[in-house]
Amino acid sequence: MGFSADSQKEGFGSSWGGLKSLVRRKQVDSAHSKRLGHHQLAKELTVPHLIAIGVGSTIGAGVYILVGTVAREHSGPALTISFLVAGIAAALSAFCYAELASRCPSAGSAYHYSYICVGEGVAWLIGWALILEYTIGGAAVARGISPNLAMLFGGESSLPIFLARQHIPGLDIVVDPCAAVLVFIVTGLLCVGIKESTFAQGIVTTANVCAMIFVIVAGGYLGFKTGWTGYELPTGYFPFGVDGMLAGSATVFFAYIGFDSVASTAEEVKNPQRDLPLGIALALSICCGLYMLVSVVIVGLVPYYDMDPDTPISSAFASNGMQWAAYIITVGAVTALCSTLMGSILPQPRILMAMARDGLLPSFFSDVNKRTQVPVKSTLATGLVAAVLSFFMDVSQLAGMVSVGTLLAFTMVAISVLILRYVPPDQVPLPSSLLESIDSVTLRYRDAQVISGDSLKVSSSGDSSHPLLGKKDVAVYGSIIEKALASCIVNEENRRKIAGWTIMLTCVGAFTLTYAASNLWLPSLLRFTLCGAGGVLLLFGLIFLTCIDQDDARHNFGHTGGFLCPFVPLLPIACILINVYLLINLGAATWIRVSVWLLIGVIVYAFYGRSHSSLLDAVYVSVAHADEIYRSSGDSLA
Repeated sequence: MGFSADSQKEGFGSSWGGLKSLVRRKQVDSAHSKRLGHHQLAKELTVPHLIAIGVGSTIGAGVYILVGTVAREHSGPALTISFLVAGIAAALSAFCYAELASRCPSAGSAYHYSYICVGEGVAWLIGWALILEYTIGGAAVARGISPNLAMLFGGESSLPIFLARQHIPGLDIVVDPCAAVLVFIVTGLLCVGIKESTFAQGIVTTANVCAMIFVIVAGGYLGFKTGWTGYELPTGYFPFGVDGMLAGSATVFFAYIGFDSVASTAEEVKNPQRDLPLGIALALSICCGLYMLVSVVIVGLVPYYDMDPDTPISSAFASNGMQWAAYIITVGAVTALCSTLMGSILPQPRILMAMARDGLLPSFFSDVNKRTQVPVKSTLATGLVAAVLSFFMDVSQLAGMVSVGTLLAFTMVAISVLILRYVPPDQVPLPSSLLESIDSVTLRYRDAQVISGDSLKVSSSGDSSHPLLGKKDVAVYGSIIEKALASCIVNEENRRKIAGWTIMLTCVGAFTLTYAASNLWLPSLLRFTLCGAGGVLLLFGLIFLTCIDQDDARHNFGHTGGFLCPFVPLLPIACILINVYLLINLGAATWIRVSVWLLIGVIVYAFYGRSHSSLLDAVYVSVAHADEIYRSSGDSLA
């Protein structure tokens, strides 16, 4: 069995011990994986569907409150610039998502990309964090719908008794039947089919966008009528300075979270290489444009210090004699929450399905309904958990945990782009059932190498067809070629090793710099030393990765012909720096809660995922030989 020794050498040898599972990587899904039995989702989505998912998942009711809070406390009239800066920062992650989604168009989003580029251990933690994000996020959004719905119908007591919130004295909890009912409705809609659920989300999102357009148009009319009093202030455009504007950008950045839901539907897109980048870009552009226009109008109608922090838009219209506008704005808030609820529940079943396909979760979650071509069991499980949480728990205190999963995913996607460009995987795992084909191809290559080596010896010993070269010259010439080829191989191996270490040191530098800059309680000397060291590592990584060549294998990695992230390595490194800074500033309480969840994930992986992984018995072969091995196995089956 000529290949078994090579597989240990090229793959993960026994010296890695129990840690080898953490760094094993899977291959990009292809026609081969379909042939080996993957359940496929329905390819129904086009660019309009992706825009509906992206915009609907991103624009939540928070924008109807966020403008007042951020303007009063951070940005003042410069709120529009805060939204612009935050939109640019979000676009950095969107560029990275667009390349990976078009190259690796399968369900799983950041979990899938991390598994391909980084390894199983990191991918598991990302997937586990995303499960928490979408579960808590969906429950929190559902709990926010019922008070807005009650306001629409006249007040807290206007909802029917079976939908209204009820306080249970013995348990000291407030149950929310309306939230649970809405989660079950959305879950049922998602089980019907991806095209049907996306169409419904498009209708709800359109209603929300229309409400925002009303705010822009009617508010613009009032602004020109009253002379834009909010901009005629002695404090100027930057009352809190540029620092305040940037602090506002860090806050409103979370209003752009949601476009990554588009990437989770990659397997269901008809033309992923073209449509996924377009869908992500257009959805983010629409959200940024609407946010900026709404903030321009509202900040101009009312001085920033007079804004109502709870209902800034309704109060701004009421102060100008348009109390009835509150109904339209409430409709917008309700539809925004409904579309965000759909956007929160939609991705999680696909992540569960992707993890189950890889053996890290029970196969129950990977089942795809033959008629609807939707992971119905995963969807029902997701809906049930979200409904129970929204019914019994006030999850608003856990809302910060949602941001951790998103920011971790954004960071890992940026790192994956760097890995893909500089050190793309040069080996792919094949199932052990193909071992016979692997051995036959390996023996064939070895025989060919022996034959070519013999012919080289014969030709180098003298050839009458080359009278101008003596025997000594031919031997020297052959020796030079062999040395040059060996040198190229060594140089390429060194380049990959150096590039890999540089990427790691760049990430360490980004963490050190942002941690030291964010923690003012550190001693000044230690703080400035850490900032300097982190800055040096970050700058060194940027300069070095800019100067060295990217790996040629990147051109053939995954599904080619799609979008390519521009300005590599600058753009991914900037993305890593921004997301790590935001992660560090989420607060200790949030990190304690998230750490408990991640620790549970480590235990689940150690006792189940590691031993059930589909890569447990995989044999790693060179990327260049993988297709031939599959063809050989197909011929033998035929």
